[in-house]
Amino acid sequence: MADKKSDHSCTLDKIISLCKRRGFVYQASEIYGGMAGAWDYGPLGVEFKRNIQNEWWHYMTQLHDDVVGLDSAIFQHHTTWEASGHVGHFSDPMIDCTECKARFRADQLIEDYFAKSGEIPEKPADTLSHEEMKSFIDEKLNCPACGKKAWTDVREFNLMFKTHQGPVATDASLVYLRPETCQGIFTDFKSIVQSNRMKIPFGVAQVGKSFRNEIIFKNFIFRTCEFEQMEMEYFCKPGTEDETFARWRTDRWNFYLKYGIAPEHLNWHHHDKLAHYAKDAYDIQYKFPIGFEEIEGIHSRTDFDLSQHEQYSKKDLHYIDQENGNERYVPYVVETSAGLNRNFLMFLCEAYEEQNVAEPGQDEDYRTVLHLDPRLAPVTVAVLPLMKKDGLAEKAKEIQHLLKEDFVTDYDQSGTVGKRYRRQDEIGTPFCVTVDYDTLNSDSENYGTVTVRFRDSMNQERVKLDSLAGFIQSAIKSYRPANR
Repeated sequence: MADKKSDHSCTLDKIISLCKRRGFVYQASEIYGGMAGAWDYGPLGVEFKRNIQNEWWHYMTQLHDDVVGLDSAIFQHHTTWEASGHVGHFSDPMIDCTECKARFRADQLIEDYFAKSGEIPEKPADTLSHEEMKSFIDEKLNCPACGKKAWTDVREFNLMFKTHQGPVATDASLVYLRPETCQGIFTDFKSIVQSNRMKIPFGVAQVGKSFRNEIIFKNFIFRTCEFEQMEMEYFCKPGTEDETFARWRTDRWNFYLKYGIAPEHLNWHHHDKLAHYAKDAYDIQYKFPIGFEEIEGIHSRTDFDLSQHEQYSKKDLHYIDQENGNERYVPYVVETSAGLNRNFLMFLCEAYEEQNVAEPGQDEDYRTVLHLDPRLAPVTVAVLPLMKKDGLAEKAKEIQHLLKEDFVTDYDQSGTVGKRYRRQDEIGTPFCVTVDYDTLNSDSENYGTVTVRFRDSMNQERVKLDSLAGFIQSAIKSYRPANR
């Protein structure tokens, strides 16, 4: 296999090019010049993203007997966000250039400076006061946009989008686009306990869109104004939160290993500066081409959320533990919160390889291949007739139709079969089924069989048509990530 540190290594530019060229991701409103921080997921991208979501959902709810699902509304009562602290605390430090009017996150300007200079900061940028950020930027940094050094003071910028419900804009009609999905879980806590007879400890999982009015957007789909979160809130008895926190840290780490992420590409980042609700917090980071960045947060949130909603709503959100003498308490919460869009980018980067497949002594011959887990790949099986003529195309279409019941399929008859293999490799299709003359020749020992080609190894195997679907299912279940 090709060395990922060679000239054929994965870069963000290569991922962006592949995404647009093959229909994974497009710039939103591109015909009008594009929309900052917004992206459209194309025919392959929407399948890939849905597969990641489905596997997360399967892993969290089907494989954990103590986790159930929820789909709460994007619009919540505006008091929800006062109780959660978002109205008062959900902001980033912002600074503007007075010359060119460019706007930046002050802490990220400082972090970028240290990343480029190689100097060691005395303390993390996000722990600095506004005055300390301003002093550092005035002393060290020119505007990245215009090169001038003319900065405003650092001030807080609330990240929530707000609008009004109904025809009259009043305080009572104020609503927000949710900046996170978890608050609907907390406001529905009592209903879930009562309707589904849930007993502590248990979790509630949710996948949905969130919206943040970011100061800056960068690194493709990594930071955007609308994104999808895969969150789970796990309710536990006070005093058990530390062991619950440790359990879910291990569990979520293992999820990424299960779907092919190399352990050396993952990293734990501990939060030195905690959010106002948190007792402890870690991020799982992935080694993107841009460096280690967060893909998921695991937070010990104490009883902050339910206590706040109880206070603001005047509703009793205590849990009554009937198995322990009707003991009453407000549960503590451990949260796992993963970005679906960031997972999308992570799995692409991890799977991407430019592999030299030339035989010894031959000139270099590189193929671009995505080594995606078959459960995540946007297309599972491609059916290819060796030739368009002599009934091969008709037989291939018939086989594709049969496989559609169990797999996402593609049919391709354009170009040589070798070029078609390369096209499928580039989008991560794990199996190609080739229909050749032996398939139709009753005098051949291979009559009624097809060739199944494996993407990672490029090995081929003859398989009988009546066992083809079962063969592919078995290959999916036994799949192990390629040792790249």
